[in-house]
Amino acid sequence: MVTLTAGDLKKKQSVRATFKLPRETISLLSMAAKQLGLKQKSLFDQLTNDPYTLGQTMREFRDFVEDQKDRQQKTFVISRDALLSINTTAKQENISRNRLVEISISRLLPIIAKELKRHNKRKEIVTAMKKHLLQGEIILSKAGKLLGNDDRVYEMLEEQQRFSRKNIAEIGIIIERGAAMEL
Repeated sequence: MVTLTAGDLKKKQSVRATFKLPRETISLLSMAAKQLGLKQKSLFDQLTNDPYTLGQTMREFRDFVEDQKDRQQKTFVISRDALLSINTTAKQENISRNRLVEISISRLLPIIAKELKRHNKRKEIVTAMKKHLLQGEIILSKAGKLLGNDDRVYEMLEEQQRFSRKNIAEIGIIIERGAAMEL
């Protein structure tokens, strides 16, 4: 049986930590969390929870230029474990916590780029679906005239159109959620 200690529980406890980051970095974290359907705290913790990964990331981005202008203070709710990891890695690598967090969040850029491509493909698909829906309306109207509204084939076509409208609306919500990536 796996035992649980008070120390294990305290590592998962939420704490507030303030960092001074570029607005773009703050927006990137917020947008990525929204697009991926994650809570910002969970995403932040995943990016910063492991000291080994943080150290590797830091070494990869050693030449990353820190932009001092247009920074703002932002307080995040993160796990105690993530904060410990940030503090430990920043001290070991001799860099600021702000820079370490900024670099960690920048790891989301390729993910967002990939999501943006998918977002644009979704827009193409929903456009094609709307054209298909219009064609379906023409066929439905023709079936109503030829067979009558009480015919089973007409009812099947009507149900298909209703289902298509519902799916287009749901895809529209997904596209709306991804619109923030276009900015």
